[in-house]
Amino acid sequence: MQDDKSDEQEVVLPLLELREPLPKVITDTAVFKEAVNRIASGTGPIAIDAERASGFRYSQRAYLIQVRRMGAGTYLFDPISNLDFELFFRQTEKEEWIIHASTQDLTCLREVGITPNKMFDTELAARLLGYPKVGLSALVEKHFGATMAKEHSAADWSTRPLPEPWLHYAALDVELLIELRDLLHQELVKQNRIHWLEQECAHILKHFAPKVKEDPWRRTSGIHGVKVPRQLAVVRELWLTRNQLAKELDVAPGRLLPDSSIIFAARADTKTTLKEMSAFQGRTAKTHATAWKEALNRARELPDNQCPPSNPRSSAIPHPKNWATRNPMAHARLTHARLAISKLGESLGISNEHLISPETLRTICWSKTSISEDELEQKYLVRPWQISLILPDLMTSLTATTPVATSPPETD
Repeated sequence: MQDDKSDEQEVVLPLLELREPLPKVITDTAVFKEAVNRIASGTGPIAIDAERASGFRYSQRAYLIQVRRMGAGTYLFDPISNLDFELFFRQTEKEEWIIHASTQDLTCLREVGITPNKMFDTELAARLLGYPKVGLSALVEKHFGATMAKEHSAADWSTRPLPEPWLHYAALDVELLIELRDLLHQELVKQNRIHWLEQECAHILKHFAPKVKEDPWRRTSGIHGVKVPRQLAVVRELWLTRNQLAKELDVAPGRLLPDSSIIFAARADTKTTLKEMSAFQGRTAKTHATAWKEALNRARELPDNQCPPSNPRSSAIPHPKNWATRNPMAHARLTHARLAISKLGESLGISNEHLISPETLRTICWSKTSISEDELEQKYLVRPWQISLILPDLMTSLTATTPVATSPPETD
């Protein structure tokens, strides 16, 4: 009995104190190669995590990479030290990689040469099991009865040297990831949902790419109060100028000039100069005063016909709130489909969006009155496990000619 208690504590206590001494951050090539050899000689899947400097830097690069494997231990790598992660990956590419919330880290991992061929996403596994909370801290608390401190999650990880408490926090992020993966895997097998996760992870690895937004400047916070084309031109020019500067300096755009200052300038009288605008009097804003002034002048001198329209034309499908008048039949199809998907999701205990993305459902309902399994999979990239569940209800919904009185709201 004493041994059992000891084993149980070994799982719970690492979140308060690591099982092994805190590893040093590896920056040296020779030390890196030794670590890679030890990891490659370990057993089982490899847990990996990355820390970025979102909110501080323009880029989404990794500033610390944490790796853990049974039989090898935990390693902290400094990815800005020109370490050969492609060599690392070549020695481990056949292994399964455990990542929590993979879509947050895949871009920065691929940037250094780590492109998993097989993956187990613990956050996605929890979602497919219907967990109400899927954050790593919540999952660790549920399965291991311990809480994880998250006070350094929004830290500036581009800082050098990295403080020891931050490194301790980072190491803990992979400390129990392997054990968590095993528990979630067991649950998925028990509920006959493991093939759901396998298909979802394969889909992410094959198709994941950051979305490129059209006219991203139109997402400036507060722009809903800017309607005049000339004012929109000011927003656009200042936003584009700020974005270029931020990219060159590798600084988060909002740290150079907050959105509120851009909106302030857009709504100001056309005769008001930057020096007269309080929003541009901060030390950081003054540093780039010339660039802001040139952007403001370009916008104010732009010919009327070159100012951005208040309501730009788009080839995208209209918002569903307008479907009842613009495309009544599509509106009927969508209301039936939403209701059917909602009921199915409720019966399975998972979110509707995991059965089919709201965007895909809208696209299909806008123009389709029938659809095949092959079309769903090949054209719309719906996974086979999803198709097997939704196809009957979807086919019925696409034949609807009158809308459902009440339909579940959008989830995205």
